Amino acid sequence: MGYAGGKKSDPTYHDLGDHSETIEIDFDPSVISYAKMLDYFWGMHNPCRAAYSVQYKSAIFYHGDEQKRLALDSRDRLAATSGKVLTDIVPAEKFTLAEDYHQKHALRNFDSVLAEYQAIYPNDADLVNSTAAARVNSYLSGYGALSNLKKEIDSLGLSEDGKKLLLARVREP
Repeated sequence: MGYAGGKKSDPTYHDLGDHSETIEIDFDPSVISYAKMLDYFWGMHNPCRAAYSVQYKSAIFYHGDEQKRLALDSRDRLAATSGKVLTDIVPAEKFTLAEDYHQKHALRNFDSVLAEYQAIYPNDADLVNSTAAARVNSYLSGYGALSNLKKEIDSLGLSEDGKKLLLARVREP
């Protein structure tokens, strides 16, 4: 979670300037293609609805000509069936990581499991960068099936009590 797309140096949640809240995704193209990620992106929101502020606008920040081409092509295919797409497609420039308290929001609202990760990662930056914490945050946010969680729960670094609490909280979508 962070801020991008604006000119203000060092944006913060309470002083965004002209930036938008966004995420930055590091991905392995041998695991998932950029085109497939675009498919997920278009399916996760209504790109034909106007944003009510710059802070919450829909945008794709591309890196390089090929990502730009793929983003524009996917937008145009969607527009042909859905109408005018209002998502901005702009070059990625600076991404500013949001404040620690904005990271792993769902996990931060699940105190017992959060405490386990804070014991593993006493430095908030390490918690923010933890893949295991990101996976748990995703499940707690409603993304991911209980059946998938059961398959990977032993790799998430939780105690037996933490596993039980998490399994009790996550439902099938």
